[in-house]
Amino acid sequence: MNKKQLAAMLINLFQAKSSETLSMKQIFAELKLVTHPQKMLCVDLLHELSDDDYISEIEKSRFRLNNHGTEMTGTFQRKSNGKNSFIPEGGGEPIFIAERNSAHAMNNDKVKIMFYAKRRGREAEGEVIEILERANDTFVGTLEVGKSYAFLVTENRTLANDIFIPRDKLKGGKTGDKAVVKVTEWPDKAKNPIGQVIDILGKAGDNNTEMHAILAEFGLPYTYPKAVEKAADRIPAEITPEEIARREDFRKVTTFTIDPKDAKDFDDALSIRQLKEGLWEVGVHIADVTHYVKEGSIIDKEAEKRATSVYLVDRTIPMLPERLCNFICSLRPDEEKLAFSVIFDITAQGEVKDSRIVHTVIKSDRRFTYEEAQQVIETREGDFKEELLTLDTIAKALREKRFAAGAINFDRYEVKFEIDEKGKPISVYFKESKDANKLVEEFMLLANRTVAEKIGRVPKNKKAKVLPYRIHDLPDPEKLDNLSQFIARFGYKVRTSGTKTDISKSINRLLDDIHGKKEENLIETVSIRAMQKARYSTHNIGHYGLAFEYYTHFTSPIRRFPDMMVHRLVTKYLVGGRSVSEAKYEALCDHSSNMEQVAANAERASIKYKQVEFMSERLGQVYDGVISGVTEWGLYVELNENKCEGMVPIRDLDDDYYEFDEKNYCLRGRRKNRIYSLGDAITVRVARANLEKKQLDFALVEK
Repeated sequence: MNKKQLAAMLINLFQAKSSETLSMKQIFAELKLVTHPQKMLCVDLLHELSDDDYISEIEKSRFRLNNHGTEMTGTFQRKSNGKNSFIPEGGGEPIFIAERNSAHAMNNDKVKIMFYAKRRGREAEGEVIEILERANDTFVGTLEVGKSYAFLVTENRTLANDIFIPRDKLKGGKTGDKAVVKVTEWPDKAKNPIGQVIDILGKAGDNNTEMHAILAEFGLPYTYPKAVEKAADRIPAEITPEEIARREDFRKVTTFTIDPKDAKDFDDALSIRQLKEGLWEVGVHIADVTHYVKEGSIIDKEAEKRATSVYLVDRTIPMLPERLCNFICSLRPDEEKLAFSVIFDITAQGEVKDSRIVHTVIKSDRRFTYEEAQQVIETREGDFKEELLTLDTIAKALREKRFAAGAINFDRYEVKFEIDEKGKPISVYFKESKDANKLVEEFMLLANRTVAEKIGRVPKNKKAKVLPYRIHDLPDPEKLDNLSQFIARFGYKVRTSGTKTDISKSINRLLDDIHGKKEENLIETVSIRAMQKARYSTHNIGHYGLAFEYYTHFTSPIRRFPDMMVHRLVTKYLVGGRSVSEAKYEALCDHSSNMEQVAANAERASIKYKQVEFMSERLGQVYDGVISGVTEWGLYVELNENKCEGMVPIRDLDDDYYEFDEKNYCLRGRRKNRIYSLGDAITVRVARANLEKKQLDFALVEK
């Protein structure tokens, strides 16, 4: 068989199976290729067809027909360096869109493109012919006001051009003000988009202004709508005797909350009493938010839109109005509160003998901070010591069971700032998870899991009712391979195949092995990158990281909308209510997952800002650090002392010409062969701090 004949057979095969992804093995079998030369010829042809964009290599050695016609729909991604790209709907390789062919599409706009004929050896290219849906038309930046017009200078990585603002659209803004600007038009021939000021945030550099700017940049609200607050003010805080009569009464049972020292919204409380020798009743009591927030009300709609509270370095942007989250619903000590509770009959060994989900009324006896509860656990002295120590014993048994079942033990510390009254960071400290934190965590996990099982686990021939689950998929095989290759350099191993439990146990072994070593933080970071992100869905696939078949979010309705959804559905189902629309709840799950991601990004941006602000007063100082990232434009370095991250730009590595080796996470000098690798110890001096860009630059200090 010659090359031409085989090429024709391949093309026919892909046409016949146009919607399937075919592996090499399948292709050989379909075309009856048995000899080694035939197979090698086929492999060459597959790569040629892939270069010609006739087929796509979806993942290693798996191919699929590229059946895009001349027009395609998808998402436009703008880059300030002009290297814009188009991501086709339904997946596929990104397509390059030159600036001249972008029709001024903005980042994440939904667009229709015309696909150009492919030139050999050149990347695929297209032209935007229609903007179907604008993703974002507001930008945050600093105003520069001239005599007759003004500009918004943005630090946005996706916008190459400043936004032109006519004088009458400035809303009183002056040079140096941070502002939110809406792009109103971008004429064909104009280099700059034209916009108008929607809001003036304040003077650039002022803490409040900068925190609001971070929120605005991520499209998050920085004020609470007055109408929603007014609606909350009309909700009565009193609990009627009729309501108490409808609930299980836990007011006389020992109950307390354990929270961070600066918390005001207490979502959850724990109660405990002994039933008989060796058997305890433990109550996980969760604020009954949906008793007060009715579905479809103005407060509910605002909570749904926000989907989560956002925790910046120095403030909380709550999902619910303050009267609800810090007062009516918050499980404050010595106040009677309505709760939705999961009650367990449980042994000291963590064996659940019985559980029930009920509406209750409770009265917390004490508010512990984590530090106070930790002290009782460590010294075995203090308020409610018997109760706390018993809960700690049960929690440790639950935790051990979870890890035995294959849960993954990422024990990350968090970087926190001590901040003065002006919002200025005065010191950095690390928040570690201790026994008191783990105690609360285990009971919340148990409650969430129990609620998910109650609704989701049904007899073989029955269909479970619709519920938002918290799901977590297995690690991406390719990323797991990369992790395995990366850690081999440090002398570690991890399994990349086998059962779920095999893989998770080997990841846990790795995490144990690196504990306390200098590469711990680094390998843990790379391991986390190999993991999928947990998300919400009505389609339950279980939670890989926790090793639970059923898991949901029930325990934080004050700060997460999915928990409110779960509270409403469980209340309905417990009295025999009918299942709800899967499509409606899946859309709400998607929205909640997206908002969770946006909130996390804003949180990170606020930490980054405070790190740069903190380091800007330490210019010229020398620190030891570790290379935490390697890119073609330089080395990211994390300082050991305070975990602030900055970059040594490649232009400052002027002793050689360095090349970026993506596979091995390193930069390699061409002449002297000096190598900078991920995880290397390094000494740097703080060179520049750019608050606008939230960027730190370091310079190498030769030892």
